[in-house]
Amino acid sequence: MNLQQLRYLCAIVDHGLNVSAAAEALFTSQPGISKQVRQLEDELGVSVFVRHGKRLSALTPAGAAVVATARRALREIENLRRVGAEYKSEDTGVLAIATTHTQARYVLPPVIRKFAARYPRVKVVLHQGNPEQVADQTVRGEADVGIATEALAKFPELATLACYEWNRCVLVPRGHPLTEVAPLTLAALARYPIITYDFAFTGRSQINAAFDAEGIEPNVVLTALDADVIKTYVELGMGVGIVATMAYDPVRDAALERLDAAHLFAPSTTRLALRRNVFLRGYMYDFIALFAPALDRAAVDAALAARPPAAAG
Repeated sequence: MNLQQLRYLCAIVDHGLNVSAAAEALFTSQPGISKQVRQLEDELGVSVFVRHGKRLSALTPAGAAVVATARRALREIENLRRVGAEYKSEDTGVLAIATTHTQARYVLPPVIRKFAARYPRVKVVLHQGNPEQVADQTVRGEADVGIATEALAKFPELATLACYEWNRCVLVPRGHPLTEVAPLTLAALARYPIITYDFAFTGRSQINAAFDAEGIEPNVVLTALDADVIKTYVELGMGVGIVATMAYDPVRDAALERLDAAHLFAPSTTRLALRRNVFLRGYMYDFIALFAPALDRAAVDAALAARPPAAAG
């Protein structure tokens, strides 16, 4: 048994039991991976996968336990490397962040600028995706930190910490009739085509819930994955936009007017996620404190030490 076999095993599972995809991701050959997995199964004396011909269709019960143990072993090996790196060179390493477009575009730039000034020898890698993708990348260890508004708390493998609350605004072209409506109402909004976030993104559920509670069916004509696209189509006159308040820049968005909508929608909470049982480098704690000043080392450690929701009781 060796670490390479454990990595191959986890890669196959992470790629939907597609050995070819796992081999491509690991820059190796499909026959090589298959051979190593067979050798591991022979050594353990159990079948890890259910097979139909050459195709893997599922994990066996024993296989599920093997994969879970393999993940823990690989995580602890990575922890050992991090411990060594921390004490050998505290200010050198990589910080991988998985987040949504809104966070990457509007919230993180000043944070990362301060972080880079403090740790010029730490490479920052940004992965962008929807909240589910952010959570998945963090669970897999492709990201050290996940930042999103939704989905993170649904993963027991992750410790999540609340960072800040935010709400939405309505963007309209200058001179739009809605600028004369005070206070703004959902009924008034529903009289116009609406452009907003995709269902998988950034607090869309609160938007839907607000209209549902009023028994109003909004005319959503276009959805997008990020606020910049939404603003582009609002500028074209295709509808009114509902976006996160932090996505409005009065200088860059001079062609648009911002209408407060905090009274119409429930606030959302941006959360930060970390894998449980992972050693955090010192600079990771510093990044977290820069992003959310209330989250000092003690608060982060307490969250990591807390029992996951599935285990509580």
